[in-house]
Amino acid sequence: MSLLQVKDLKTYFYTDAGVVKAVDGVSYDLSQGETLGLVGESGCGKSVSALSILRLIAYPPGKIVGGEIFFEGKDLLKISEEEIRQIRGNQIAMIFQEPMTSLNPVLTIGLQIGEALELHRNMNKKEAREEILRLLKMVGIPDPERRIDDYPHQFSGGMRQRVMIAMALSCNPKLLIADEPTTAVDVTIQAQLLEVVKELTSRLGTAVILITHNLGVVARHVNRMAVMYAGRIVEQGPAAEVYAHPHHPYTIGLLASVPRLDQPRKERLVPIDGQPPNLISLPPGCSFVPRCSYRMEICFKERPELRPVGDRHFTACWAEVVK
Repeated sequence: MSLLQVKDLKTYFYTDAGVVKAVDGVSYDLSQGETLGLVGESGCGKSVSALSILRLIAYPPGKIVGGEIFFEGKDLLKISEEEIRQIRGNQIAMIFQEPMTSLNPVLTIGLQIGEALELHRNMNKKEAREEILRLLKMVGIPDPERRIDDYPHQFSGGMRQRVMIAMALSCNPKLLIADEPTTAVDVTIQAQLLEVVKELTSRLGTAVILITHNLGVVARHVNRMAVMYAGRIVEQGPAAEVYAHPHHPYTIGLLASVPRLDQPRKERLVPIDGQPPNLISLPPGCSFVPRCSYRMEICFKERPELRPVGDRHFTACWAEVVK
């Protein structure tokens, strides 16, 4: 049985301008110990779909209007607020996108990590402090005995992100959601942080949803990937298969716009023409059709559903496109 099953998830935001369909029928599953990469440009619904799993959508204006989210066979959308609080940070943890806004600036990092240990693992303050020191050492914080009583502003961006990783893994979760965990840190620190996450989750057997727009990160760190566009998954499959044989024009465009060291140098990268659609007024057919060079008449009228194009490889496209 899958650890997590997301079925036809729909999360909308009700604004004065209209209904923003941020997530509009997303489905995927995740097994224990597996890493799934959610990729796509900004505004495609990656983070909203992840926040929906933990029911962290602020209402108003946001609301989960449809779908099911099964975690170990239990529908997270139907359980009580008290039950979901016991799951947040305990069985499902999240590394948020920007550590400086996610950490409380007036509390020491020791207090912030210790809160989850005392709440979910019933530790007293002495036991929690010993565990915090172990966690800080585990994620590579130097001199943890001194740094445990420091405040977030006394840490660099990379060190703050390591604190977030320690906090997320403090209760040995079964599922870790990493929402662009390398935002605002340089390339060297990005690699270090991702290796820390990979090593620790492998050791703990934790499943991971890695949200990113960095295709290089996806190629190295995930088993399967799902490409999102305008609130929907347009291609999904094993990462190696999707990279080798992308079928959706948007996936092809994403891969073509990334610099490659294994191919002859080009004068210019190939951009994807046009702009992302307005999620308040999506076209009746395929959302990508205004930007697609493979479009046909049916693309303007009917929205394609995911269909198999290979072993566990699915795409939502009317055209038979293979790069």
